[in-house]
Amino acid sequence: MNITNLKNKARKNNIPIIQDGGIAFIKKYITDNNIKTILEIGSAVGYSAISFALLDKNIKVHTLERDVERYNEAIKNINEFNLNNQIIIKNVDALEYELDDTFDLIFIDAAKSQYIKFFEKYKHNLTTNGVIITDNLSFHGMVDDLSLTHNRNTKQLVGKIRNYIEFLKNNEEFDTVFYKDGDGISVSKKKN
Repeated sequence: MNITNLKNKARKNNIPIIQDGGIAFIKKYITDNNIKTILEIGSAVGYSAISFALLDKNIKVHTLERDVERYNEAIKNINEFNLNNQIIIKNVDALEYELDDTFDLIFIDAAKSQYIKFFEKYKHNLTTNGVIITDNLSFHGMVDDLSLTHNRNTKQLVGKIRNYIEFLKNNEEFDTVFYKDGDGISVSKKKN
């Protein structure tokens, strides 16, 4: 299997994986900033973790997935790419998981409603110049244009994403830059 096959299979099965523009942005960020350690919150089937690990054999990814089926599928995919020595995957609820390691990059791409909690919980696991990158801040355009949805649950979710964006904009500890790439991305860096 190659990475394109993995992406296409995930999309065909409606597994939420990062958009092409988003993965391209993060891979370039990793390469440009010599990122070697990554914590990913939300593995799904391992597509982004595998994409990151394939950039450089010295990159280590620690990824967390709550859903058992997706976790098992991710393990299978990681094994197929022979990346067990680069990717550690845990079947855990990220909000209950305890971790002492530090990472150059923390990638948040799990339950949108929990973004603030993930950010607050794991910001202490950043290296000195580490960044937190978050995906889906546009949420298919709905964050800017709520008329794109008429579903109550989706509207509530969009409200939570908007709250997260405000949380980032007003954060005293971190400077955040927002990008339109993919489904909307933020890069948050500790203020000096």
